[in-house]
Amino acid sequence: QGQLVASGGGLVQPGESLKLSCAASGSATRFKPVGWYRQAPGKERELVATMSFGGDTNYADFVKGRFTVSRDKAGNMLFLQMSNLKPEDTAVYYCRAVLGSYEYWGQGTQVTVSS
Repeated sequence: QGQLVASGGGLVQPGESLKLSCAASGSATRFKPVGWYRQAPGKERELVATMSFGGDTNYADFVKGRFTVSRDKAGNMLFLQMSNLKPEDTAVYYCRAVLGSYEYWGQGTQVTVSS
């Protein structure tokens, strides 16, 4: 049985940084992580950042210049470096992985930005 695990969340103050990691294990390693999404209470899940297999990146306007998505050389882990965090960045952050036309969502990691 496999899992897609997002980690690295926590409670930080405005202006601080966090780095999220997404890793697959077991049978889930067939799926390759390609993006980060987030969902705040009472809101829809929204795209944060994606990275194609070729390395092209795409960012939501509200994180441009503050967040950076990257991948390990093997392509099995996806990272999200978050800087200058704001209270409105508070949400559960999810990693999405794909295998062909199939997608796999891991459990999220909570990011809370509060003074």
